[in-house]
Amino acid sequence: MPAVILLTKPGCHLCDDARPIVERVVAEHPGTTLQERSILDDDALREEYAEDIPVVLVDGRVHSNWHVDADRLRRALEKAGASA
Repeated sequence: MPAVILLTKPGCHLCDDARPIVERVVAEHPGTTLQERSILDDDALREEYAEDIPVVLVDGRVHSNWHVDADRLRRALEKAGASA
């Protein structure tokens, strides 16, 4: 099943907007895992994604940044689940 990682940081209003969308879409796909990670806790993530958060990774690949489109994420999870 797909694995989703939401990269955020405290005080990020776009992250606050993205979080409920990602949580809702992931909840629609039983077996999909969701992990939220702060880029402030990892130097490599901070260096790579500092200007792009929030970032949604699906199975380790960047799916979206800044804004999350629920329908697009839904399709990505359906595709990832079908290929699993």
